[in-house]
Amino acid sequence: MAYIEPSEFVTKMVDAGEQKVYMSTKDTIIRAFMAGAILGLAAVFAITVAMKTGSPILGACLFPVGFIMLYLMKFDLLTGVFTLVPLALLDKRPGVTFSGVMRNWGLVFIGNFAGAMTTAFFMSFILTYGYATDGGALAAKVAHIGESRTVGYQAHGIGGWITIFIRGMLCNWMVSMGVVGAMISTSAGAKMAAMWMPVMLFFFMGFEHSIVNMFLFPFSMIMGGDFTVYDYLLWNEIPTVLGNLAGGLLLVGLPLYFTHVRTSPNRKLG
Repeated sequence: MAYIEPSEFVTKMVDAGEQKVYMSTKDTIIRAFMAGAILGLAAVFAITVAMKTGSPILGACLFPVGFIMLYLMKFDLLTGVFTLVPLALLDKRPGVTFSGVMRNWGLVFIGNFAGAMTTAFFMSFILTYGYATDGGALAAKVAHIGESRTVGYQAHGIGGWITIFIRGMLCNWMVSMGVVGAMISTSAGAKMAAMWMPVMLFFFMGFEHSIVNMFLFPFSMIMGGDFTVYDYLLWNEIPTVLGNLAGGLLLVGLPLYFTHVRTSPNRKLG
């Protein structure tokens, strides 16, 4: 397993955050584009499996293949950089500034969105033979998901908005545990296992992932979902992004950093 102690892999988290701030615009956008595209494909794969087998848990079990693929290729998701990049700022790494953190987040958001939208276009095109036919059962299912997770939340007012925010927090708590889990070993097999467990949990529980939603909701609208871009942004994407940021940073990044890097002195007994 080649297990790495937390004090070592948390330092690697800070190093990774620093490297992402320094990365060129071209490399950042390309890596983010590929991450968004792959995760979108994994989402429609998992939904298809769940529909054809009648087993949502099987779809959830298989969804992490997309996350594992993009991580092993060192592609970047917004959820991951939300957790890692601020640690480099907190650790006062040379040259890492608040504007640099914002630049990284902005570029990754743009790349993820472009990649997810590209996959949404590809999948909608092949399902409808170039928009010439009905998308079938899969299209109807995805349209229903889009409606229930936008106007469905809207029906509950502020309670619905807060619900999405908390689901976003819970999502990136688990996704970031997958990102960090991949750092606990130098073995590819162990990395995959550590990523698979929390990512499966978030998907099966229906938590809100901003990049999955960048694919799911445009795809749903193309497939006939009865909601608007405004509904999608206000009643899903915005609270999901904010929840993902809070969950990844507050529930994963900061607790690990403050207990394994910036530790407090041990108590003196007696």
